[in-house]
Amino acid sequence: MKTELKFAAAMLAMAMAATPALAEQGDVLIRLRAITVQPQEKVGPVLPTFPTSGGRITNAYAPEIDFTYMLTNNIGIELIAATTKHCIEGGGSLAAVGRLACTWVLPPTLTLQYHFAPQGKIHPYVGAGVNWTMFYNEKASNQLNTAIGATNVNLSNSWGYAVQAGVDFDLNDRMFINLDVKYVDMDSTARLTTGAAVNRLRANIDPLIVGVGVGWRF
Repeated sequence: MKTELKFAAAMLAMAMAATPALAEQGDVLIRLRAITVQPQEKVGPVLPTFPTSGGRITNAYAPEIDFTYMLTNNIGIELIAATTKHCIEGGGSLAAVGRLACTWVLPPTLTLQYHFAPQGKIHPYVGAGVNWTMFYNEKASNQLNTAIGATNVNLSNSWGYAVQAGVDFDLNDRMFINLDVKYVDMDSTARLTTGAAVNRLRANIDPLIVGVGVGWRF
């Protein structure tokens, strides 16, 4: 916590010393962030074979790029792009198995934002929009294959809403530091096919995505 407070204080000091950068209609903002994706998950049982099972979904860390186009001085539209890898860890009657499966996640998200104080040195914003998530390269773990036999895993894609809040700290008239937090409504059903047996697992993933990075205004 002390490290985060020192970092925030340093950014605030730089922002206060910076030349204000006026955000104007037609501007394009490009941000590069380091993000942590933390599922606030609720994982159901593997049905029908393991009704007393459960699980959890692992966190992930990755780079992210986003683009914002300013429709007016205060209103922008943002598209983010990143991909992360997550795994499902077994719980309940499958706790002894450990890792069940892993998948890559591609969740492009489009938000409409309101930017406060476009003429200041510090630019907070809020946003809301829509997310589409594609799951790809899904694979059963070696542990699961050993426990129940060779298993094929497929996860359904997801549509949901997204909300965000963030702030830009000007370093000069073009460059800024960014902090951003998003919550994404994300659900999926995993189908596990082992020979003739088909099991399903329902997961409410709902990640909290926290990012810090640098941006440029064009």
